[in-house]
Amino acid sequence: MSFKIDLTIIGAGVVGLAIASEVAGEGVFVLEKNHSFGLETSSRHSEVVHGGIYYPENSLKAKLCIEGNALLYEFCEKHGVGYKKLGKIVSAIEKNEIEALEMLYEQAKKNGVDGIRLISENELKRLEPNVAGIAGMLSPPTGIADSYSFMKALYNKATNRGAQCIFNCEIIGITKLRSNYQVTIKEPGGISSFLTPLIINCAGLNAEKVAALAGINTAKAGYQTHLLKGDYFSIPPKKWGRVKKLIYPVPKKVGVGIHICIAVDGRERFGPDEYYVEEINYQVDENKRELFYNFAKKYFPFLEMDDLEPESSGIRPIRQSSRETMKDFIIAHEADKGLPGLINLIGIESPGFTSSLAIGRYVKKLTREI
Repeated sequence: MSFKIDLTIIGAGVVGLAIASEVAGEGVFVLEKNHSFGLETSSRHSEVVHGGIYYPENSLKAKLCIEGNALLYEFCEKHGVGYKKLGKIVSAIEKNEIEALEMLYEQAKKNGVDGIRLISENELKRLEPNVAGIAGMLSPPTGIADSYSFMKALYNKATNRGAQCIFNCEIIGITKLRSNYQVTIKEPGGISSFLTPLIINCAGLNAEKVAALAGINTAKAGYQTHLLKGDYFSIPPKKWGRVKKLIYPVPKKVGVGIHICIAVDGRERFGPDEYYVEEINYQVDENKRELFYNFAKKYFPFLEMDDLEPESSGIRPIRQSSRETMKDFIIAHEADKGLPGLINLIGIESPGFTSSLAIGRYVKKLTREI
């Protein structure tokens, strides 16, 4: 591709596709190093449409999640993407969790989560007779959606409006010229380059690397990310359907904790746990079965150890280390770093799936301002 591109989007995960669907037109290219869209973080998660409970007030995570929740359901309805607005219960099983549950409720109210409320043990039992708990919090906007069908619909919308997606295309260099960037790419046919005045870096697990290629000192800028892995264990069909809503624990760490994941087609699994890794590897350690069972049994008394089988895993680019509290998304136009026309999206992890359409609108506004 030895020519000029009007707008270059790096990464065809759910966020890249959502942005492409907003800014699509002739001269818009989406470059993806894998052979298809959404093969990394975007397809290896719980498929939960989050309500916006956990994030600091006025953070990008909170605002974009709340906006994105409504946009995602609307999009799914319009484009025939499978979804279910199941609702979610955060269940407290011990008295010492009540205070944390109430704090979570106050945070959710500040964020504007629609219909959020605390529920008693009696109401919890009425709503979910097969779930243990002494109190809970109900989040009506939380649900699930078919992530592949959602991304396929975004891909179709973007390409139908003129955007082009180029797969097996890895970015290996970005050089700032006067009014353009020279982007060097590696494809199966060799190495080439092109010019572009506008780059949107939403490369997910590789976003920090791409930012560094453009000349940004990622450590100084606060753009460093870590690999946070989570594993899932499935449960057999004979045990499906005993829980109607998504059931979560009261969170004790940065993440939201192992929870029951219900797919649009009815499949059920538990996960993800959370642990930092140094390299990308999607193997699931079946020796974790006992760990998952000991956790799940507290909430779901009907489970047996043999019900759990290793299923899948995912890795997300998280900004905070194991010693830090939750950090926000970075969505930044880098003009102040001497890189006008470069927009970086760093640390787009949960609730990135839910927020994707809102992120697309947010980035579209940035491109118009540029």
